Amino acid sequence: MASDSGRGDGVVRTIKTTTIHDNHGHSFTKKTFTRPINCHHCTEYLWGFINTGFLCEVCNFLVHEKCLKTIANPCVGVAATLVKNPVAHCWTEEKSIKGKFCNVCRKKMQEVPGSRCEVCDYFIHEHCQEFAVPNCVEGATYDPWKALPDVTTSHNYREGNLPPNSKCAKCRKACWSPDCLTGMRCCWCGLTVHSSCMATVPEEMQVCRFGCLEPIFLPPTAVSIPRTQISQVNFIGVKTKESNIHNLYSLPHRSDDGKNLAISDDWSSTVVGEGGTPGAAEASREMEEQMGIKNRRDEKDFNKLKDKEKQKEKERESDEEAIKVYDGYNSLRKRLFRTITVSKNASKDELLRASMTAFVVTQESQNFYLLDVYAVCDGDREEEIQDPYPVQRLVRKEGRRPAILLGLRDNENDYGVIKVWARKLRVATPSLTIPVSSSITTEQVIGEALARFRLEVEPVEKFQLVKVTLESGRVTESVLNNGDIPWEVLKRRGFESVRLMELTRFYLQLKEDPHGPNVALFVGNLPPNLNEKQYETILLDYLDDENKFSSIGPIYYEYGSMVITFDSSNVAVIAYEILKNRLFDDKKLLVIMLPTVEPSMVPLRVLPLLIFVNVKSGGCQGLELISSFRKLLNPYQVFDLSNGGPLPGLHVFRKIEKYKILVCGGDGTVGWVLQCLDNVGQDSQCSNPPCAIVPLGTGNDLARVLRWGPGYGGDEDPLSLLRDVIDAEEIRLDRWTVVFRPISEDTPDAIGSAQMNEDNAQIFVMNNYFGLGLDADLCLDFHNAREEKPEKFNSRLHNKGVYVKVSLRKMLGRRMCKDLHKEIKLEVDGKHIELPPIEGIIILNIMSWGSGANAWGPEKDEKFTKPNHWDGMLEVVGVQGVVHLGQIQSGLRAAIRIVQGSHIKIHMNCDVPVQVDGEPWIQPAGDIVVLKSALKATMLKKSKMKRRNTERESASCVSHGSFNGSKDSKDLY
Repeated sequence: MASDSGRGDGVVRTIKTTTIHDNHGHSFTKKTFTRPINCHHCTEYLWGFINTGFLCEVCNFLVHEKCLKTIANPCVGVAATLVKNPVAHCWTEEKSIKGKFCNVCRKKMQEVPGSRCEVCDYFIHEHCQEFAVPNCVEGATYDPWKALPDVTTSHNYREGNLPPNSKCAKCRKACWSPDCLTGMRCCWCGLTVHSSCMATVPEEMQVCRFGCLEPIFLPPTAVSIPRTQISQVNFIGVKTKESNIHNLYSLPHRSDDGKNLAISDDWSSTVVGEGGTPGAAEASREMEEQMGIKNRRDEKDFNKLKDKEKQKEKERESDEEAIKVYDGYNSLRKRLFRTITVSKNASKDELLRASMTAFVVTQESQNFYLLDVYAVCDGDREEEIQDPYPVQRLVRKEGRRPAILLGLRDNENDYGVIKVWARKLRVATPSLTIPVSSSITTEQVIGEALARFRLEVEPVEKFQLVKVTLESGRVTESVLNNGDIPWEVLKRRGFESVRLMELTRFYLQLKEDPHGPNVALFVGNLPPNLNEKQYETILLDYLDDENKFSSIGPIYYEYGSMVITFDSSNVAVIAYEILKNRLFDDKKLLVIMLPTVEPSMVPLRVLPLLIFVNVKSGGCQGLELISSFRKLLNPYQVFDLSNGGPLPGLHVFRKIEKYKILVCGGDGTVGWVLQCLDNVGQDSQCSNPPCAIVPLGTGNDLARVLRWGPGYGGDEDPLSLLRDVIDAEEIRLDRWTVVFRPISEDTPDAIGSAQMNEDNAQIFVMNNYFGLGLDADLCLDFHNAREEKPEKFNSRLHNKGVYVKVSLRKMLGRRMCKDLHKEIKLEVDGKHIELPPIEGIIILNIMSWGSGANAWGPEKDEKFTKPNHWDGMLEVVGVQGVVHLGQIQSGLRAAIRIVQGSHIKIHMNCDVPVQVDGEPWIQPAGDIVVLKSALKATMLKKSKMKRRNTERESASCVSHGSFNGSKDSKDLY
């Protein structure tokens, strides 16, 4: 058989020769290249007149002949079987990705749509997902039998797509290439190295110390998740695409020479596009016939597609045949196949080996057989292909290629072996191979495994055997009963899919989760301000006695949220699956499974950074930031505020004595996090963690005061942001309580974050400023416009444009706040203050208002002291009209200084617009009191020092395990 795998980047002729199998699972065949192409091992050019290099038929790995002996990269066909602790990837939606290479087929990504892992930057073409290796970073590795001095973290290496100018940490030579997938990089510390140098890296560099982010990195050895089949997606709240097996084959891709043995080539499809292949068209027609679909493409497009198929047929060599191959009966039912090209004179064994190569099956060929698909119909008995040269005798149907099925000889195989891994057990070897048969039960396998792991003193009843299947980068688990036959379980999997049989393994583990009880679920979207009994009744209506939680609390009454705790991880998983699809009052319950942080495993020098990102702020910048932070840090320390708000993250960090917070959002988001900190403070070891800001909002006044800038523009490196957080200084922020007491009985419902007390007063906490009159009136109009069409308010420029329109409309229309000074009385620190003619009052806690304007104005040598946000004083200023307001925001004038003080009382004779930190409403006539709050806030102020991101600094960072050799760290991600 000719090995006809090809590439569109220089391969034009195959030398028909014996395939070379190496120790890393590759199947190399000699190739001739007519244009320069890079060796994936040494990155040097690989071309010549004849026999210039070797190409792996399975994964497209290209090498010089001289490099064959030093290859250390496993073939993607066997890589999944080498992963000790498989972790599922978190795939993003398909899109066009440029400048990257697929980690499966090693080809460039921009040719067809693809996906990437949200956590580890594993890139794949859409049709390569079936062969993705589930080796995502393991962010939770807590071992209850190890103390802090005994634990280390290994590097999480990812092949290829290295930043420019990356150098090997061992030999100091360049280990990156813009032309091919080469080199290895640690996802966390950024250490880069040649694959051939990995084994010889100095011992002190073989441990990942998280690089220059170590001071804020949450160590994975301190994080524990329940030992369940729930993936990390459910813990960190990643919004990923739904996996659909049909999508894996929807966009086929072929090389220039039409050959198709490489992984990414010629997947079948139910969608025929302009670039569709003959195999894709056949799959589409078969699906239409079976499902009775009448609405086909119009005749013109259909004929055009047929002409393309005929043209490609003519281009094929006359002595070759393209054949569809199905992987087991599950693939046949779904009409999902791969196409192979073999000689018409190929023997049965050659056809079988080609079929196994197509699905990356590495077992002995005698365990499998081939079936002629179109010969098996109308009650005919399924018979194995016996013809020694079967290609030309395969049954053909009009307009279709011949089709064969690759099957397992399950009836003839009563004996075999299974691989059993030890999970969280103190053993010398991580795995072993155990012979099994159709009469050996799970209980017997457990006994044999315990004896060979030297755990025979332990009773068999304490352990269980778990079947784990690695599929398309996903990991699925199920516990076997003691009476189950593992070999029969494995054979049933092989009957459905030969490849999935190879990717099925078994784990020996304790029945009782070694991480202990107290598995927590966060439950939200329930009605606020009910009592504990009512919340418990609501939840127990969905959960029976077998799935009941052991405790409830803490309860966040004003948010309608709570944490429920289970003694068993298995029960917690069942409860999670039940609750996540339930509705209450026509609202879907929010259910998040929470990781557990063991504070004793966090080094004293480390202050873990808890990150909250408001993905709705700043257009798409929030989504980009949360993706970058999940890759730079432990994904379990990054939380999406659209998935339960700040409370889940604060609960996870509640036992850590000291940590930092980074809030990515506007001033409203910062206030939201501070308010939640107030609510959980009494239940937390650290009640007042310092907070830094990445400004994603429109105004970002607090961020401006703390030097974090007027707004994140997307051009700043996320790594630099995190390093700024490390260097930032702690500073106190005064907070103030604003109490509204209306005169009338008709008090409006509580607004936003307000609290109601027994005398019908609304209580707010103010961080930035409080506006009354004209300023609040404009803010209210803007707020109403955004509530009406929220989808349009996705950029700062648009938001400010709307604010200008609202101001012009207010200037030309009737002024609600005219002669405001006649309708209110102001008292500061017990003294009555006479007001000048004004239309609005602004009470300032920080010296930035209205997107950076200094309403207080420049300092003057007069009766007022220089204000700041920790002096325990408020500044009261007045605004005379819309024009004056515009002059203040443009810096042409300052507001009218009225008074400074720490206790302010305002009496209103009429309804007046008010706003607290940008949250506006119409306040009925009554009294307003502003006084110092007992609540504290510690903020992080960005250092003035400008960091020079030089190559020398980068190298220094690498010496501590960070990124390597890149002048611009932004290129890392």
